[in-house]
Amino acid sequence: MAADRTTSAPTTLTQATGAARGTVGESTLRPDGTLKVTGEFAYSSDLWHEDMLWGFTLRSPHAHAAIRSIDTGEALALPGVYAVMTHADLPAETHYGLEIRDQPVLAKDRVRYHGEPVAIVAADHPETARRAAARIAVEYEELPLVVDEATATAPDAPLLHPGRRDHHAAHVPHPNIVHRQPVRRGDVAAARARADVVVRRDYEVGMQDQAFLGPESGLAVPAEDGGVDLYIATQWLHVDRDQLAPVLGLPADKVRLTLSGVGGAFGAREDMSMQAHACLLALRTGRPVKIVYNRYESFFGHVHRHPAKLTYEHGATRDGTLLYVQCRIVLDGGAYASSSPAVVGNAASLSIGPYVVENVDAEAIALYSNNPPCGAMRGFGAVQACFAYEAQMDAVAAELGLDPVEFRQRNAMSQGATMPTGQLVDSPAPVAELLRRVKALPMPPERVWEAAGGPVDVRALPGGLSNTTHGESVVRGVGYAVGIKNVGFSEGFDDYSTARIRLEVIGGDPVALVHTAMAEVGQGGVTVHAQIARTELGVDRVTLHPADTRVGSAGSTSASRQTYMTGGAIKHTCEAVREEVLRRGRERFGASHPAWAAAEAPRLADGKVVTEGGEVIGDLAEILGDGAIELEREFRHRPTEPFDPRTGQGFGHVQYSFCAHRAVVEVDTELGLVKVVELAAAQDVGKALNPLSVVGQIHGGSAQGLGLAVMEEIVVSPDGARVRNPSFTDYLIPTILDTPAMPVEVLELADDNAPYGLRGVGEAPTLSSTPAVVAAIRAATGLSLKRVPVRPEHLIDGR
Repeated sequence: MAADRTTSAPTTLTQATGAARGTVGESTLRPDGTLKVTGEFAYSSDLWHEDMLWGFTLRSPHAHAAIRSIDTGEALALPGVYAVMTHADLPAETHYGLEIRDQPVLAKDRVRYHGEPVAIVAADHPETARRAAARIAVEYEELPLVVDEATATAPDAPLLHPGRRDHHAAHVPHPNIVHRQPVRRGDVAAARARADVVVRRDYEVGMQDQAFLGPESGLAVPAEDGGVDLYIATQWLHVDRDQLAPVLGLPADKVRLTLSGVGGAFGAREDMSMQAHACLLALRTGRPVKIVYNRYESFFGHVHRHPAKLTYEHGATRDGTLLYVQCRIVLDGGAYASSSPAVVGNAASLSIGPYVVENVDAEAIALYSNNPPCGAMRGFGAVQACFAYEAQMDAVAAELGLDPVEFRQRNAMSQGATMPTGQLVDSPAPVAELLRRVKALPMPPERVWEAAGGPVDVRALPGGLSNTTHGESVVRGVGYAVGIKNVGFSEGFDDYSTARIRLEVIGGDPVALVHTAMAEVGQGGVTVHAQIARTELGVDRVTLHPADTRVGSAGSTSASRQTYMTGGAIKHTCEAVREEVLRRGRERFGASHPAWAAAEAPRLADGKVVTEGGEVIGDLAEILGDGAIELEREFRHRPTEPFDPRTGQGFGHVQYSFCAHRAVVEVDTELGLVKVVELAAAQDVGKALNPLSVVGQIHGGSAQGLGLAVMEEIVVSPDGARVRNPSFTDYLIPTILDTPAMPVEVLELADDNAPYGLRGVGEAPTLSSTPAVVAAIRAATGLSLKRVPVRPEHLIDGR
């Protein structure tokens, strides 16, 4: 295990230089950062083709209805309209999906959620396309709604996907349940009989949106070979292609995808949105077709975080030892499966948190319903569980009269612990240390508010610029939380990434070209991947090839996996290139340079071949000459296995990450308003390949967790399953005025199984930030607060 190395945020930030270059371990500025800040970066919504048409989607106004007829005549008659397509016009496969292909490209006989695509239009102007869609006459007959577990599993429940056949179906008790995963270990009944304290409570997590700022958009261009080129903002180019090709009736090699500028993702771009619609219209019309969603459409065009209802029971001894955890997690997956099976697996396997508990009885299920489809979002099943188990840890600590941090530390897992799935935690798990560090950070100073009417900066008060208070009834609270998140794809998935590296001499200097299909969605691969190539090949000039499907898959930019997986692929391929350089060098210069034969473990540095002792024994320009070395390699992490469908036992996850938070809030107890004053974090990252980017990821995850705690929720009407707030006017996200100071402690405890010992960073801070903020609000108000987001009325009426 590597030595403990810590970095605080201020120290890390000052390490950055003005150059967008560096090697592993250095803070390197993003090459696209200035362009994004100044508005010059080209996003997918900026794509343009001189003869392109505009596409638009007609969506259902109902959450569940039979389609009796569709009349497109008036739409086709509108001047400027080139095509109108319905389900009847699809050329090949009619459904797609990430794990289960249950989602129609266009609805056929019924719609299953509010906003489902029914028809698509191509026209010479975006307004013409919208007007044409409005002229399509669809006759609907509304059907009974499935909106929760009770209506989904009732004896007379409408079956949303009758006849579903997939590898999960055998393990679910009802057709309207997408997937079920129990986790059972030990003897909960016997442990309950020994418990001195038992706490059982119900919790609820609302539906959160990824709220990326760049809407879904792309440009499909028909090709001369009968194929199509799609320029798209996505998270996984190859899985998009593999879903598109059957829908278009084309072989995979005729469906070519190139990544265009992505304005955020957070899981929402793992599923397809407008990809198939743009390609279908382009192939139908023979013209390039561009589709750009407006903000209203975007709320209907992508999946959201699963809302959840959770029941937890914890039992502990009087000395503060956890004896057992029993829990049930019900996730609403909405109308289609998306990644719900994997979300269920995460929720179940991580359901008790980073604690040692010998007796566990957990179950997670995901439902089909007529609510909006839900799938991947940062934290992926672990967020919902973390809110509940951390609330429980506070509640049990209060029953025992223990400090909540001390109680957590007494039960914290460490390296060598066993997960409830039976998996050994074989890399550092510094849970107690992370909690110690956040607790030891200096507290923000107490604020003394002036009397009403006195000089006070209202921006620092709950309610902010709304100027609702001058400090009356404002109470401070402090809360803590810690979470555990898996890294990479799990449960036996063949998780791999591919890199192609070309090394050649241009203008007298060695240059490396790195080609992967990694989707850069803001996570920072554009810096880290170049840093790895510089480190491994000893060259200064590194160019990143645009991401596309002309190279092997890089997998999805999700699950905190890209630095581990595609970074690992680049490292692996660079090592192969380096070996080829050394082979050519020995072949060409070995006889005339005896040092080649005697050199031990030669390496590349500054365009030279050097021994470990620093002696220069070759020059890359001489070795390569006019030629080049180009190699492509795949990289895989160690294999995982599916969880047992009855017991949940199995080596299901490749790696775990841990983050702890301390939140300081101020609450106006009369008005129900909350101001988060500080949100401090401590996280083990294994190895910070780019410390600046690491701290940025922790800040970003913390901010999204804060949003879920106090403001972010898609509100769905219970009587009609309709989305009531599909806009940034009514769906609130934290702004700079809501975002507090975020001190960060970064630990670097190497995972020997990972490239450079690194650990995925992006998701873990999203887990613990939400329960830490809510714990702080509880501390300020004395309320139980069992639902997020916490609304003002919850703080006033005591729920």
